[in-house]
Amino acid sequence: MKKGRVEAFSDGVFAILITIMVLELHAPEGNTFEALKPLLPKFISYVLSFIYVAIYWNNHHHLFQIVEHVNGKVLWYNTLLLFCLSLVPFVTAWMGENHFSASPVALYGVILLMCGTAYYFLLHSLLALHDSKSLLVKSIGTDFKGKISLLIYAIGIAISFFNSWISFALYCFVAAIWFIPDKRIEKRIA
Repeated sequence: MKKGRVEAFSDGVFAILITIMVLELHAPEGNTFEALKPLLPKFISYVLSFIYVAIYWNNHHHLFQIVEHVNGKVLWYNTLLLFCLSLVPFVTAWMGENHFSASPVALYGVILLMCGTAYYFLLHSLLALHDSKSLLVKSIGTDFKGKISLLIYAIGIAISFFNSWISFALYCFVAAIWFIPDKRIEKRIA
């Protein structure tokens, strides 16, 4: 199967997710900068989630630049990834509204772990579908960043019940290591 429909559908879902997240931000009642202060936790959680959705879109886009074809398994793993990402707006709002308390931060980590796992499955279903000499297989290598990210999410979930701010910092750290799209793919395309 050709990859074009997967890319188009995925791009549409990514755009909708970002739109839903921004709709959770409501203008304050007052007309001073002080009135914005209570919205700060929601805004911070929105910024992190926006960055995460952007990271997934960037890496998905880069990945599909070198994908030659897809099959039914890839379609289902891609759909799983999009499902997991569709939960991000809900957990973002919950975390921000509750000022980064333990349970929302833990659930945020669970959703990030689900997204990372779904991306891992998508990536490995694509690797299995392509020849060992393909640009995709040559570009991905051991996927160390993907594996370490899953471990950090799990640690963040466990720590959230003791100190939710450390967990939040760990989630920010994973976003930081993924902020720049996968250079392995860019180098191969060039």
